[in-house]
Order: sequence, then structure tokens, then C-alpha cells
Amino acid sequence: MGLDETKDNPLDRLSAWLAADMDGVNALIRDRMASEHAPRIPEVTRHLVEAGGKRIRPMLTLAAARLFGYPGPFHVHLAATVEFIHTATLLHDDVVDESAQRRGRPTANLLWDNKSSVLVGDYLFARSFQLMTETGSLRVLGILSDAAATIAEGEVLQLSASQDLRTTEATYLRVIRGKTAALFSAATEVGGVIAGADEAHVRALFDYGDALGIAFQMTDDVLDYGGSAGSIGKNVGDDFRERKLTLPVIKAVALADEAERAFWTRVIARGDQRDGDLDAALAILARHRTLEATRAEAMDWAARARAAVLSLPPHEGREMLADLADFVVERIR
Repeated sequence: MGLDETKDNPLDRLSAWLAADMDGVNALIRDRMASEHAPRIPEVTRHLVEAGGKRIRPMLTLAAARLFGYPGPFHVHLAATVEFIHTATLLHDDVVDESAQRRGRPTANLLWDNKSSVLVGDYLFARSFQLMTETGSLRVLGILSDAAATIAEGEVLQLSASQDLRTTEATYLRVIRGKTAALFSAATEVGGVIAGADEAHVRALFDYGDALGIAFQMTDDVLDYGGSAGSIGKNVGDDFRERKLTLPVIKAVALADEAERAFWTRVIARGDQRDGDLDAALAILARHRTLEATRAEAMDWAARARAAVLSLPPHEGREMLADLADFVVERIR
């Protein structure tokens, strides 16, 4: 089940609650992705920004600000900043991964070229920094710039770790905490900061975003081996074909017998993949029940996220965020 396949799900309720603010975010995004002299910038950006993503990260910023009664306007700027950072990382990731599909559509690097994707991604990063400085908050600038650096660090760590069979679960957690959870936690944290929430509540918002991002990524890693293309926005088995050591495979390598380890060495470490190898990988994962084990860990992180947000003062938005934590892992059936 994808994030958009259930009526009246927590994400739909959150979207309806934040609809007016999201209209402002979308208008600001359209305005700031314009370029008078380089029309390819809005062409490439529009292809990805308007591809039907659920905008969960900017909604987290808006929701966090609303929890503490922030009247605006800078939560809109910060939500647009978060979306620009996310979009920039997607453009760069698709080049690094040589991906052909994103959110069910051809990737920008496939439709245009790698140079365009990299340079437009750079432009969006620059735009994001312009937006965040408009808030006048050095603390907000510090949080989001730290997140941008952490995301890049996580992606570089993944380059060295993803095809190394010695990669541990601890290293995997560092990778996903960097490349995915850092933006979730920054999104929620800056919403609380701009609203003037007290430090304990800002910390709870950070903890919520961190745990939610980890649960989200672990769920995607499971879905890559058993979801539909619509539920993950890419082709099933892409992680395997790209030789990424995600948690289900790391767990399987740790439990592998000699023949299984030789298989993982061939297909992941050496990249010698043949017809039928994905099915063989799925059989090994099923034998050791590592997809189920990964789902259990994702559920544990979702429970941590729920507990963190429920420590905040009562609010209708708090309940939606708590339900969202459960929902991100319910995509796995």
C-alpha cells in the first residue's frame, strides 16, 4: 500500500488540515524556482516538484509550527526550504544511482541529462539558503544548514558502505539517519523553533522527526523487495540492482551460510548480476525472515516517534502526527 492509496488516512487528514498553508508553500516554490535567464531550471524542477509527491517533509514543518500557535509567515518559507533541499537531493541521488524512474515517472537525468540534474540541484540548494535566511533566525539557519551537510555526509558514507559486505547495522543506521532522517528531524525542529516552543518541546519535535525518518526509510527498504512501484516511487528491486546493502540484506549476510555469502559477494560486492538473481535474493531473505525483522525494527522506530510527539501539549495536530508515525510502517503488508 502506498502513502496515497487509503482514503482518510493520517497523511490525507494532515494535508487537509494544512491545505491553506500548503497553498502558500506551493506558490512560494513556483515563484522561487523561476529563472529569467535559464528556463531549464523551472522545467527540470517542475518535472520533479509537480510529480505527485505527498510533500510530507514541508507538512511536518507547518504542523510543528501550528502545534504551538505560530501565526506566520515564516513557517511557509521554512516548509518551502525543506522541500527545495529534498528536491535537490533527489536530483543528485538519481544521477549517483543512475536511476530511470522517480515517483512513477522518468527521472530528470533521463529526460534531460546528468549535467542538468546536478546543476539544477545546486540551484535549488542555493534557493533554499536564500529562503531560510529570510526568516532572520540564525538558529533556523544553523539547523537547516547542518541538516544539508548531514544529508551529504550520509550519501557519501553510503557510497563506501553500500557494497561492502562488512557493513554493519550500526553503519546502516548512520547512513539512513544522515540521508533520510536528518531532513525529517530538521523539518519538525525548525517548525518548533520559529513558533517559539520551549526547549523540551523542540527536542521532542526533533526526536519525532528523527524516529519517523528512520521508520520511513526502513519501510522503503522492505518495500523495495516486496512493494509495488507505486508504493515506493521507483521500480521494485532497484536497491538490489544498484547493489545497495540495505537492512534486509545486511541481516541476511550476517546469517548467511557459505553458499549464500558467495551469492551476496557476487551480486553485491562484485556486481555480477544475472537473470534470476533477484528471485534468488528474495528466497534468501524469506529463508532468514529478514524482511519481517526489518519491518519489526521500523515499527519500533515508529513507536518511538509516536511517544515523542505525544509528550507535547494536547492538540489536534499532535494526534495526526502520532497516527502518521504508525501509518508510514503500515505500508508494509
